[in-house]
Amino acid sequence: MIGGLFLYNHKGEVLISRVYRDDIGRNAVDAFRVSVIHARQQVRSPVTNIARTSFFHIRCSNLWLAAVTKQNVNAACVFEFLHKTVAILESYFGKVSEESVKNNFVLIYELLDEVLDFGYPQKTDVGILKTYITQQGVKTQTAADQAQITSQVTGQIGWRREGIKYRRNELFLDVLENINLLMSAQGQSLSCHVSGRVVMKSFLSGMPECKFGLNDKLVLEKQAKAATPEAASLEKKSGNKTSIAIDDCTFHQCVKLSKFETERSISFIPPDGEFELMRYRTTKDIALPFRVIPLVRETGRTRLEIKVVVKSNFKAQLLAQKIEVRIPTPPNTSGVHLLCLKGKAKYKAAENAIIWKMRRMAGLKESQISAEVELLPSGDNVQKQVTKAPISMNFEVPFACSGLKVRYLKVFEPKLNYSDHDTVKWVRYISRSGSYETRVQ
Repeated sequence: MIGGLFLYNHKGEVLISRVYRDDIGRNAVDAFRVSVIHARQQVRSPVTNIARTSFFHIRCSNLWLAAVTKQNVNAACVFEFLHKTVAILESYFGKVSEESVKNNFVLIYELLDEVLDFGYPQKTDVGILKTYITQQGVKTQTAADQAQITSQVTGQIGWRREGIKYRRNELFLDVLENINLLMSAQGQSLSCHVSGRVVMKSFLSGMPECKFGLNDKLVLEKQAKAATPEAASLEKKSGNKTSIAIDDCTFHQCVKLSKFETERSISFIPPDGEFELMRYRTTKDIALPFRVIPLVRETGRTRLEIKVVVKSNFKAQLLAQKIEVRIPTPPNTSGVHLLCLKGKAKYKAAENAIIWKMRRMAGLKESQISAEVELLPSGDNVQKQVTKAPISMNFEVPFACSGLKVRYLKVFEPKLNYSDHDTVKWVRYISRSGSYETRVQ
């Protein structure tokens, strides 16, 4: 797949040269130096084709890392490998610079021999590489250690090593969502979607298997069909509130996809420490935490009155935090007089905006801000000037706006004889604003 890897400094001198296939010669090194590094015009494309040879390159500080091939390869796969190679080098000796490369020649060549075999990517997991390659070179291994490494390299569980032990088995799960909204001034949702992540931090002994369940609409409908007619009708009635429709999702490599496709259950052996279990996206039945109601009134040729009301639409016992409302002002604003009963507001002339901040806000409440804007005389219509940019909002609320719920999280470890009841589990929901905007008109 990849014929060779070359690492250049900013002058075009070759620091690392590793050829994996016979069809790549020394002239390929010079061709890239002349056509890309020493080119008179800036080369914007990361892929360069010279004499039927393709060069895929990325820049890392003042260095160039180039993969060379004469075959028709998957460009995305090559770039993924190049970025992964840089991440591996950084995990071994910190920042990748010309000096650090010169000080770690032997280590880099050892790593390149492990991550690529005849041009095909092999082992790129830092955790596996660090078990038997250290900064000083290859670590002396016992027979048991070598057997363990062999099982990790060739087996199905490369993301977790055996023999992990903790005095207390704990599992932390965070449902993190970003809500994106564009709403008209009349309160109509023009576009809305939620992109979420399920982040897990595991401190579990041994090789446990975890099962994770969501209120996925497909799962609950399937369970309702298998249940009695009374239970099925009850599930159907409450389906809009208790289930969500996930449009698309991606999983960590530890998830057994076959079980998810057949049973819609997420079963996996978790990596040790923190990792991202899944990403998802949903566009239906999204609970909007805030409603912004703008009112702009022209009180004179050089005077404008702006009133913005913010209403919270979640439960009264919940608290939103880090609230910031950004209200645009006309570019010919000369002064602003503000009046807000809650929080702090300030006019920033450099940004042509009023910034209104509140530390926290309870559910089912409303707050408002009024502003008298004085304008410099201008021939343009005042109302048109202020309505070009929408009002944007930043916030953080302690629930999932998509309605996603963790139905269950189970842990099994038969070898070490601890069960689901012996594991301490924590679940947290956080939703943050992405692009949360309301048009003024």
